[in-house]
Amino acid sequence: MRFSIILPLYNKAPYVKKALESVCAQTWRDMELIVVDDGSTDGSAALVEQFLHTASDAPSYRIITQPNSGVAAARDKGVQQAGGEYVAFLDADDWWEPAFLATMAQLIEDYPDAGLYATNYIYYKPGKTHVAIRHIPTGYINYPKAYTENGAMVVFTSAAVMPAHVFMEMGGFPVGVRLGEDFLLWAKTALHYSVAFSDKPLVYYNNDVPATLRATRNLYAPGQHMLFLLEPVEQKIETLQTRGQRDEWHTLLDMLRVSGLREYWLTETYHTVAAVELKKVDWSKQSRAIRRWYATPRPVLRLIRQLRQIGSYCKQSLIRRRLGH
Repeated sequence: MRFSIILPLYNKAPYVKKALESVCAQTWRDMELIVVDDGSTDGSAALVEQFLHTASDAPSYRIITQPNSGVAAARDKGVQQAGGEYVAFLDADDWWEPAFLATMAQLIEDYPDAGLYATNYIYYKPGKTHVAIRHIPTGYINYPKAYTENGAMVVFTSAAVMPAHVFMEMGGFPVGVRLGEDFLLWAKTALHYSVAFSDKPLVYYNNDVPATLRATRNLYAPGQHMLFLLEPVEQKIETLQTRGQRDEWHTLLDMLRVSGLREYWLTETYHTVAAVELKKVDWSKQSRAIRRWYATPRPVLRLIRQLRQIGSYCKQSLIRRRLGH
């Protein structure tokens, strides 16, 4: 069983060495590493080449360069060049425990019918580090129900593995989508195949990265954000055989909309398009707190947000000072 590890790279010079070290430390050795430099301007590619060239435990590797086209295009190009039966994804600022690939190999052997595999992961940030997913045992999972009940990504990209042929069948990550391209692929896959999950937290999701380098901190145009691109997913949901299955998916999409569209709702530029998406939500099933938030005048919400941002910045500054960062 051979894994092709796809590592997209864009201006992550301060972080990528840790990711590479975690690849080299894998106990499962039947692997290749494909780094796709997505137009970095900070010397990231040269750093990667130097590290891998001198590392005694580096796997076979290739470094592919392309003009900046986004993480989806970078991952897709990497998979197109992959020779392994399975593709694993590792972002340049995240890292794996040494047993990650070996655990995935065992998961694949134990649950061969899945089209998507994932392990638990650790949300890493000074003062906030914790295991992300709780109370989901190893095995086949109900993807939308597990996501909703945990309120967190049950499949995280750096903790995910797919059979290469399933990735190609599903069309890969949607190019041009800058936020949530992974969810669109996972949802599409979960609507066609089983999903298998390991409860071992073997991946570190690094949130201690400047906001300028994190996609989740950006307010992308609707055509680049998955919450405005859910129609194909919804069409597939309507073909599911039972109402219970359809309801589980709709509950998940509603949760994502009411949480993910808040910033769009507050803006003048995107308020109207966000309102269109929010009309699709079954508000009778939302909590009183959520309904109250959306009923609050937007100027008041903006002021509250600003005060919270100031408080959060001060708190993180104090934590980093205490830790000597």
